[in-house]
Amino acid sequence: MTRSTIQKSVCVLSTLPLYGHIQVKMSLITHAYFEEGDFSKISLLHDTYHHLNACLSSIDNISTSPHLFVGLSAVELVTRFRHKVLLLFKLMLLENKVLFFYSPVRPLCSTILTLLSLHPGLIENGLNKSANINLSSATQPSIENKCEVNASNVSPETEDYDHIIVSQKSNEVVDEELVPNNTFVSNIPKDPSIDSLDEAAVQYNMISIAQINSEDCGVPMSIFDNGNLCQPYSCLSYMDILTDPSVRGYVIGASNILFKQKKNLADVIVEIDEGKVEIENIELKRHLHLTTEDLRFADYLVRHVVQPDKEDVFLDGVGWEGGDEWIRAQFKAYLLSLLRTSLLSEGAPELNHFNPSFISAWQQTKNYQVWLNQEHQAIMALEPCHPFAGQLSVADMKLRISHTMQSSRSGRKLNQAVQNTSRAVASTGKVVGGAISQAKGAVTNWWSNLTTTQDLEDEKNTPVIQDI
Repeated sequence: MTRSTIQKSVCVLSTLPLYGHIQVKMSLITHAYFEEGDFSKISLLHDTYHHLNACLSSIDNISTSPHLFVGLSAVELVTRFRHKVLLLFKLMLLENKVLFFYSPVRPLCSTILTLLSLHPGLIENGLNKSANINLSSATQPSIENKCEVNASNVSPETEDYDHIIVSQKSNEVVDEELVPNNTFVSNIPKDPSIDSLDEAAVQYNMISIAQINSEDCGVPMSIFDNGNLCQPYSCLSYMDILTDPSVRGYVIGASNILFKQKKNLADVIVEIDEGKVEIENIELKRHLHLTTEDLRFADYLVRHVVQPDKEDVFLDGVGWEGGDEWIRAQFKAYLLSLLRTSLLSEGAPELNHFNPSFISAWQQTKNYQVWLNQEHQAIMALEPCHPFAGQLSVADMKLRISHTMQSSRSGRKLNQAVQNTSRAVASTGKVVGGAISQAKGAVTNWWSNLTTTQDLEDEKNTPVIQDI
C-alpha cells in the first residue's frame, strides 16, 4: 500500500541543549526548504549548518547563555498547573513512569522541558544519559537498527543527507575548592511566636539560598540515568523499549491515545490541556502529598506569577519578580533546602515539612544515592528546614481546603454537585431535592477524604488535617 503523503523532517543534532533557540532559527529555514519542493537541493541545509556553527561556537558557558531557556516559559507552566507544579517537580525526583499527554507535539515537548528546567542544572548538564539503557536480549534485535545512530560516521560535507549535524566542543568543568559561605546562605531563623510568615524575610531568604553555587551542592541531580529515560516525544514504535525490563522509569510525552490506553504503562498521567495530574497508586499519592509548608511555597509562587496588578520588581540575582528566572530561582532554593533537610536523622521534626513519606521514598532512588556519595559540602551551610516553615494560621486551613477541592477527585465531585445544585435552583426558581441530596453526599464524602489517613510508614492513622 502506498501512502497519499510522504513525511519528511529537518533535524538538528547538537551537543548544546539550546532547544528553543535552535527551533526559532530553524523554523524559517525549514519552511523555505519545504516550499522549494525539491529535496535534492540541499545547499540551504549546508548554509544553515555553517550558520548554526558560527552562531553557537561563540558560547563559552552554556549555563549562563541567554539562549538556554528560549521557548521554555516557566510562567506559563505555573499558570497552567498552579499549585500542582510543585507536585510535578517532586515527582521527577521519584523516578516513576510518567506520561505527559497532549497534541500538538511542540507544546507537549516544551511543557516537559520547561518542567525539567525548574531543576537547577538539569537542562544544561543532566540529560546526557537520558536515553542510555542496556536493552534485554528479547528487545534489542528489533530496536537496535531503528534507534541507534553513530554520529561519528556522519559528515556534514556528505551530499546525501537530510539532517544537520551541529558539532561543538564540549565545555570542560574545572573543579573548584568548596568554600561554604556561612554568612549569607544560612536560613533566616523562624520566630515561632508569629502567626504568619514575613514575606519580605522569606523573599530575602529564598534569594540568598538561590545564589549558592549549585555544583558545590552536588547539583544537578542524576535523575535521568541508570535506566530512567526522558523522551519529550515518543511514537508508538518506541513503546517496546518502554516495556523492556531494563527500564526502571521514564518521563515521556505522547500524542497518541494508545499510550494512555495501554495498561500499566504509566504510574502518573499528566493531561496538559486540563492541567490535571492523575495518580492511581495510593502509595505514590501519599509520597506526593503536599504539606502545609509546601502549599505555602506553591501559593507564594502562584500569587507572584498570576497576580495582574503587582508592580514590576527586579531582584538582584533572580531577575524580575514573578518572571521565568525568578521562578527557577525559587525552585532551586526549594531543592537545596530539601537536600539539606534530608540529611537529618529519621524522626527529626523538620522532615515533616517536606513530607517524611516523600523523603523516605526519594532516599531509595538512584539519583539520591548518587548525590549522597558525591561531594556536596556547600549544602551544609544551609539551615535544615523548609523555607516556609512557621506557625500555623487560619490562612493555612483555607489553603489546604482550596488545594483539596481543586486536586482531589472527591473535591472535584463536590464542585460539580454544587454547580448542579446552582443550575437547578436557577432554572426552576426553587430548591430541587435531588440536587441538594447530591450536594450533601458530596460534602460528606469530600470531608471524609480530607480527614483520611496519610502516613504510610508507621500506619498510625494520622489524618491529612494534621498538616493544618
